[in-house]
Amino acid sequence: MPLARRLSLTDAVAIGLGSMIGAGVFAVWGPVMEVAGSGIIVALAIAALVAFCNATSSAQLAAVHPVAGGTYAYARAEIGPWWGFIAGWCFVIGKIASCAAMAMTFAAYVAPEAWRTTVAVLAVAALAAVNCFGVTRTALLTRILVVCALLGLAIATTAGFTTGGSLEPALLPDTTAYGVLQGAGLVFFAFAGYARIATMGEEVADPERNIPRAIVLAFCCAVFVYVLVAVAVMMTLGSAAVGSAHPVADVVDAAGWQPLVPVVRVAAAAASLGALLALLTGIGRTTLAMAREGDVPRFLAVIDERWHVPRRAEILIGSVVIAIVLVADLRDAIGFSSFGVLLYYLIANASAFRQSPAVRRYPRALQVIGALGCLLLVNTLPLLASLIGLCVVLAGVAYRVLRLRLSGERAR
Repeated sequence: MPLARRLSLTDAVAIGLGSMIGAGVFAVWGPVMEVAGSGIIVALAIAALVAFCNATSSAQLAAVHPVAGGTYAYARAEIGPWWGFIAGWCFVIGKIASCAAMAMTFAAYVAPEAWRTTVAVLAVAALAAVNCFGVTRTALLTRILVVCALLGLAIATTAGFTTGGSLEPALLPDTTAYGVLQGAGLVFFAFAGYARIATMGEEVADPERNIPRAIVLAFCCAVFVYVLVAVAVMMTLGSAAVGSAHPVADVVDAAGWQPLVPVVRVAAAAASLGALLALLTGIGRTTLAMAREGDVPRFLAVIDERWHVPRRAEILIGSVVIAIVLVADLRDAIGFSSFGVLLYYLIANASAFRQSPAVRRYPRALQVIGALGCLLLVNTLPLLASLIGLCVVLAGVAYRVLRLRLSGERAR
């Protein structure tokens, strides 16, 4: 049973923005500044360049393969089933970790420390339930949450730019080339929301036209917002942002705009929920595509006849995210997410590189730059996150080998 094409261009852009202007922009600055120091803008620029190359690859692929699953489906068609499986598996594990990070950030902005884990779990459960009742409800709620997030960021950047110049924040630590690259790898996880648009390709109206446009529009808007917020945090907080669980709210507080701090906290919570909602939706669609091919259990491929969503996949994914929230911290979740997502886009760039000139929208040089950038950044991530990510990827490969052998299929 196919999914229904109910999403307009505006809906698709909102879902992409909901993923990129989410927990990342409100929480990532502390971990990034800790490793990148005064080179944070350079780290942001590197991450944006790699993300742009990846976005154009995703847009080019989505125009030719407007189906659910994103690079999982694209790589199967362009390179082969094994590459598609690895891409899909990396996407699922990386973005499940992102979901945990979004839930943790939401809880950090709205709940006292003792209650944060409980609040994060409840948020995941509630949004997984929303996803079970139709994608148009998901798109509408995401649009509302994105508007709330942009309002909060507008307050924070205005406060930072109008008063930051009169403050004397503690200087950021000196930077190193490795620190800048590691910072780029960490901040990259927040840029990757445009993939949510591609993974929902089977639900977007006029996908050949709308998906590429939505990806580029959402990405450009997000980069603009990220640069403004990064400069505001640097001007106002400096090294005080390191270790902060809510740096954007701290900017407003440091600027002397204390009455508006609760507004920014609410906006951060809304952004985190918007990103979490869009991520859960995208992972569900990739899981659906993988289940259709037997790369994960086929019972996850069932689509609810009334609401037209892969409800079993949504419930399972929500359960796994809750388990991660219970055992991991924010930095671990960000590093693990970046590991999976960078490998996913490495395969996306390779898939786009293989496309014929007849369907090419962007020069091959962008795919080469994107692939090399992904390889570089993935090798600078925190060691523990990379080791865990590698083990999980290998576990997925072992599962597929075993399944192919048991079913008597040829391991392609």
